[in-house]
Amino acid sequence: MEFQELSLAPEIVRAVSDLGFTGATPIQEKAIPEALAGRDVLGRAQTGTGKTAAFMLPTLHRLREGEGLRALVLCPTRELAIQVAEATREYVKYLHLWVGVLYGGTSVQKDVRDLRAGYDVLVATPGRLIDHLERGNVDLSELQVLILDEADRMLDMGFRPQISQILKRCPRDRQTLFFSATLPNEVRSLAYDSLRDPVTVEVAPQATTAEGVEQFVYPVDGRRKAALLIELLKRPGMDSVIVFTRTKFGADKLIGQLQQAGVQVAVMHGDRAMKDRVKALDQFRDREVRVLVATDVAQRGLDVEGISHVVNFDVPQDPDSYVHRVGRTARAGQKGEAITFMSPGEIGELRAIEYHIGRELPKVELEGYGFGLATPEGSDPVTPKKAPKGGRRMGARAGAQLSPEELEKLLRVG
Repeated sequence: MEFQELSLAPEIVRAVSDLGFTGATPIQEKAIPEALAGRDVLGRAQTGTGKTAAFMLPTLHRLREGEGLRALVLCPTRELAIQVAEATREYVKYLHLWVGVLYGGTSVQKDVRDLRAGYDVLVATPGRLIDHLERGNVDLSELQVLILDEADRMLDMGFRPQISQILKRCPRDRQTLFFSATLPNEVRSLAYDSLRDPVTVEVAPQATTAEGVEQFVYPVDGRRKAALLIELLKRPGMDSVIVFTRTKFGADKLIGQLQQAGVQVAVMHGDRAMKDRVKALDQFRDREVRVLVATDVAQRGLDVEGISHVVNFDVPQDPDSYVHRVGRTARAGQKGEAITFMSPGEIGELRAIEYHIGRELPKVELEGYGFGLATPEGSDPVTPKKAPKGGRRMGARAGAQLSPEELEKLLRVG
């Protein structure tokens, strides 16, 4: 469906067209008409499906006339808040609307100056917004639209008390657009408290990975993961790669190993100052570096176009994290590849992921790096001959624990 068919204002359609988008994504086709009709919307969609435009375009259509703070978007992380604000500023290119963003780690005094200048749309993280509400710097009394983006993530991060406080400050007679990748009981409870007679829209069932993502698992001796990554980065097409590590220490250690190998790389994790995290994201987005190493701080809300590969350096312990990490590539109908490194101690976590997503992931062993095949440090890695994705396919079936016989079968090269 074309955006012109969605009854959006011509100024909005023109701005979207300038961004190179003509056809609406499935979540946009379903959510925008309901939101334009004034309905509360409960949307379930994973990242990369175009949900920011799904909630923001109808909101901007409603705000074309009038002034003052009339729309609020709550986001779980600073990175997502920045990205939603940046996208919204693109959408209001031909409208007389002002967009602001509030998040922790920045100057409160600067926030106050900007707030006094006035905004029509405010994007904020819950903690920083509560801070300004308590200082009397933000007035939500004229709010017309409240948007909760990635509600499940906000609850995971412990923001339920702050969200409840914010809801009490909002007018009852408002429209609420509620988006979440998953709908566990706690999220459903928050939706019940927030929404009035909502219409539910969804484009993918829970725990599915985005279409267009080729997914592979590389069994690898844990000591050889960094060497395997460096080897894979030599391949053509590894142009824009996010590498997820389980810990901040692991991320910093890997950065050193990649830099020593001459790889242009940046890092994002919770111990890095906000300005350093923003700089790292900008470097990656602008292609100043082709590899971004991150912990799960970047698994959601990191909206960078053209990411070619996601590499799980460590198997995610939470299956949902796998789905969200993989969702960083193959966005908006594009193609991408997700690679997961699995050491012998991570077989259980991988099987939980396969059960969660309802499919077996193909295993590819690169000669010289597999279980029990680690080559001495400093030796030349062996380049494979003919094999899918540069390796040899292996079989595995989903389950909980491997017996010695099953392990032997898993490791047998087919």
